[in-house]
Amino acid sequence: MSSVTLHKGENCAFLTNTRITEKVPKKGKQTVTFKNPPHIQGRMSVVGAKEGKGPLGKYFHKVLDDDKMGEKTFENAEIKMLTTAIDGAVKDSGLKTKDIDLIISGDLLNQVTTSNYVAREYHVPYLGIYSACSTMTEALNLASTFISAGHFENVLCSTASHFATAERTYRYPLEYGCQRPPYAQWTVTGAGCTVLSASGNGPKITMGTVGRVIDFGTTDLNNMGAAMAPAAMDTMVALFRETGTKPSDFDLIITGDLGKLGSDILRDLMMEQGYNLGQRYIDCGNMIFDVTQKCYQGGSGAACSATVFNSFVLDKILDGTYGTVAYFATGALMNTQSCYQGETIPCISHAVVIER
Repeated sequence: MSSVTLHKGENCAFLTNTRITEKVPKKGKQTVTFKNPPHIQGRMSVVGAKEGKGPLGKYFHKVLDDDKMGEKTFENAEIKMLTTAIDGAVKDSGLKTKDIDLIISGDLLNQVTTSNYVAREYHVPYLGIYSACSTMTEALNLASTFISAGHFENVLCSTASHFATAERTYRYPLEYGCQRPPYAQWTVTGAGCTVLSASGNGPKITMGTVGRVIDFGTTDLNNMGAAMAPAAMDTMVALFRETGTKPSDFDLIITGDLGKLGSDILRDLMMEQGYNLGQRYIDCGNMIFDVTQKCYQGGSGAACSATVFNSFVLDKILDGTYGTVAYFATGALMNTQSCYQGETIPCISHAVVIER
């Protein structure tokens, strides 16, 4: 993992004079250019104490000093985190809860219980989705489609994860104290929320690419970066080929939570496809923790890219550092028992393009 050292310069060329969507097809097999692109009108990121001590700590909107948030269980704390992110994003958008037409949310727990329990408090139409750590970009794709087609005015997209709840769900009880292998990642404790609107003056989501399920045969539940990198490659190649773009057409290309190992694998896979990602590419999992925090390959979890996107990335779009960003969240679609039964790990990546 490396510290964040991004800056303006030859590797951050502006593309604001000609929007990418002005020179690409309106529809591909996996990629859609939105006729009426929605605006990002509100956002909020909430993270735990460990995440707040990392390189991006100053960008997050709320850093917790207690990962239980005063609750009796970590599951209740995750519910409270997601509620805090949603309330903050709605407030940031200048809207009221009654103005929200639809909530699209998901998380990592069984039957997306965190999102379900949060949604019951808002009395707003709700779609609970599951795409593991790619939930945020799946939600943004769905919301953009609904808004572009004129079906909804304001749609809220959110997701959350918690180290304590995810680890005991997918791997071992925390009390077991299992030694983590060097290729493991650390599930991010946090929640992210984005409010999209049909009108406004925020950055626009202009394109979305729906990923395919890709399985390269990985069976190790700890090696998420290696499992998900091929899915990120597949969706990235689809976006480039269907839109006639290349990495240099974007100011920034981000993946969700491949970590150091997974992002290195992705670079190699993309080179084999003829694309050099260069210095325009970064991974949220590789950014969120510092090497001194002993998180091995970096961050993971549904909140990893959701919190980084709704803080650091959008900050840099709004201050003019980046004009066009391609955001690829990645997810591993196994359940808690599939790998123990000898199954491999199917993965997916969904993408959206954001333009200032």
